[in-house]
Amino acid sequence: MADHDGTDPRVARLRVYPVKSLDPYEPDRAEVLPEGGLGFDREFALVDDDGDYVNGKNERAVHRLRSTFEPPATVRLRPNGDPDAVRTFDLADSEGRAAAEAWLAEFFGYPVHVRRDEHGGFPDDTHAHGPTVVSTATVERVADWFDLPVENARRRLRANIEVDGVPAFWEDRLFPSDDREHVVGFRVGDAEFEGINPCQRCVVPSRDPDTGEELPEFNRRFVERRAAEKPDWAGDAWFDHEFRLMVNTRVPRDTVGAEVSVGDAVRILDERPR
Repeated sequence: MADHDGTDPRVARLRVYPVKSLDPYEPDRAEVLPEGGLGFDREFALVDDDGDYVNGKNERAVHRLRSTFEPPATVRLRPNGDPDAVRTFDLADSEGRAAAEAWLAEFFGYPVHVRRDEHGGFPDDTHAHGPTVVSTATVERVADWFDLPVENARRRLRANIEVDGVPAFWEDRLFPSDDREHVVGFRVGDAEFEGINPCQRCVVPSRDPDTGEELPEFNRRFVERRAAEKPDWAGDAWFDHEFRLMVNTRVPRDTVGAEVSVGDAVRILDERPR
């Protein structure tokens, strides 16, 4: 059923990232965990001896590492471009985790440790633990800005919930346009979320997800296009700069344990105090 504005928002794609910064796993449905993330999303993280993340922000070599995931905790790793070098590890098992750490240390050239959090993972935004949301049309617009394949742009942006049936930047309706003291409630299937703010982007979207090579003047071009195409409904409350795209969310307590699924309707509910 179409919304009052003629749109028909539906979940087109779910993506979680079982090992933070590595490749996605694409389930048909996902459970909302106690800390607000989706099941398996960033359940594991790689850290160095100082406890700092070994991720795309801090380590360019992450982009040259391919991974596939099989629930509940099997991960296959290989260097990019070397399909015959696949190694399989059970990260739920201490021996499997130690073997993965040894392989990763050889790949990166320094000790790497695998950490696990089954209750909410290791989110990028520690104040808004919920799934991130973007529209398919927005991903397509970003791909067009930089003459990229759509899947390449999708891998750069790394959203959890992708919504189709709506125009580009529709997700900017999921946070308040005129102040930072409210949130926007919305429903995905039987799960309710609260949109907090447009996500402040880091260096990762500027890099090719396979090689780590940066697009020249990515930030400048992104900011120019975002400013030129930002819809009126986005407002200015959160745009102290234009390097923001995708929506961060949080999860009301009653939603914990609910599931979201591909094909679920997405409905905006109300604006409420933060």
